[in-house]
Amino acid sequence: MKKPFEVIAIIGKPRDQQAIQTHRELYNWLKSEGYQVFIDDRLADILTDVPAKDFSSLIQLGKAADLAIVVGGDGNMLGAARVLSRFNISVIGVNRGSLGFLTDLNPEDFQTALKNVLDGKFIAEERFLLEAEVHRHGQVKSHNAALNEAVLHPGQVAHMIEFEVYIDESFAFSLRADGLIVSTPTGSTAYSLSGGGPILSPSLNAISLVPMFPHTLSSRPLVVDSKRRIRLVVSPENRGTQEVSCDGQVSLPVSPGDEVHIYQSPNTLNLIHPKDYSYYHVLRNKLGWSSRLF
Repeated sequence: MKKPFEVIAIIGKPRDQQAIQTHRELYNWLKSEGYQVFIDDRLADILTDVPAKDFSSLIQLGKAADLAIVVGGDGNMLGAARVLSRFNISVIGVNRGSLGFLTDLNPEDFQTALKNVLDGKFIAEERFLLEAEVHRHGQVKSHNAALNEAVLHPGQVAHMIEFEVYIDESFAFSLRADGLIVSTPTGSTAYSLSGGGPILSPSLNAISLVPMFPHTLSSRPLVVDSKRRIRLVVSPENRGTQEVSCDGQVSLPVSPGDEVHIYQSPNTLNLIHPKDYSYYHVLRNKLGWSSRLF
C-alpha cells in the first residue's frame, strides 16, 4: 500500500543544542524508516554530519516534499507557514518552543506519534492565511501573508493613530487607537487574545477586528466573514510613519494617507495532527482552564 508521505522535509532555524539534537534524531530516524529526507539549509553549518545533498532552501523543500516537520515554537511554524502555504504540502510541528499552540509532537518521544502519522493515522485541517497590502496613490507598495494576524500600529513610538475601517467598500467605523489587530481563527489565541479579542474555532471562516487601546469606551471587537475585504484608510493627519506587522515577523511601512487592504489569501496551510489531537484540550492546557467537574 502506498504511503501517504514519501519525501519529508525537516524545517527549523539554528537554536539551542536540544533543538539541533531533535533535528539530528528526526533525520536519522526517518532515514532508518526508508524515507527520502531533506533538511532546511539554514542548518547546514551546524548539522555537519548530514550529507550536503540533503539540504535545500525552504522554497525547494515546499516544491519537493510531501510532508514538512517544523521543529521549534509557534514562531518557527508561522515563518514556515507563510512560505509552505504556496505549495501542496502537509505540515506538522515538533514543539521546541514555550507555548506550542501549533506544534503538537513531543520532542522527547516523537517516534510513536510520528510513525502513526506517517502510516496515515492523522487529523488534517486547512488553516487560511491573510494577505496584507499597503496601497499608496493607487499602487501596491508592499505586501505579505500572515497566518496569525496583520496589525496596523504606530511602529516604534507608542502614540494614537487615526484611521477609517471599510468592509467590502462599506464604511464600518473610524477609530483613534494604538492600532488594529486583524486576526484569523489561528491567530485568535495569539496577540489578538492579549488584546481582548474572541477565541475563534480554527474551522470557522471568520476574521476578527480587535481595536488596540481605543480612545472610546464603546469600541468592541468585531467578527466578520472571512470572504470580506478589509480596507483601512490611514488619516493623512497622523504623525510619523506607521506599519503593518504580519505575524510579528514582517513589517510593512505605512505613511499617513496610505490604505491597507487585508483579505483572505488564496493559499491555505495544510496542518496535520496526531489522531488523539483535541483543540479544546490544547486550549485547556495552554490557557490554564479548569478540568472537568464530574
